[in-house]
Amino acid sequence: MRKPILSITVIVLMVVLIMSTGCNSSSKKIENAKENVQNANENVIDANQELNQALNDSIQDFKKIAEDQITANEKSLALYKARIVKENKKNKADYEKEWAKLVEQNKELKTRLKDYKQESKGNWEEFKTEYNHDMNELGKAFKNLTVKNVK
Repeated sequence: MRKPILSITVIVLMVVLIMSTGCNSSSKKIENAKENVQNANENVIDANQELNQALNDSIQDFKKIAEDQITANEKSLALYKARIVKENKKNKADYEKEWAKLVEQNKELKTRLKDYKQESKGNWEEFKTEYNHDMNELGKAFKNLTVKNVK
């Protein structure tokens, strides 16, 4: 992301320098060039700060949504655990095994979210994609768990 901004800045700077060379004296041209370079550098710094802020905001929004989903999963697990108690012994063991597996997956997702450290935008996008996939899979498992297979 920085390379395109820097390239565009350099190109704009070169165009401004070429246009200004025909009208000004050498010292004035140098002064204008320095001023233009400084302005371009300030623009790059501002753009990078805005990009970093947008990325941080995106991460915080995603984490909030994911934490809400994890909390909802925990509530569903508690409700399902209460239903397991009422099951007969034959089904109870299978249901408890599935319940424990889902509890572990939910905890693992919660830990991954909490431990995530931002390294780069590409890393964040990859993490978010994987995390969403795993969360969707967990959601499907919840749906399958609550369906009673009557034979």
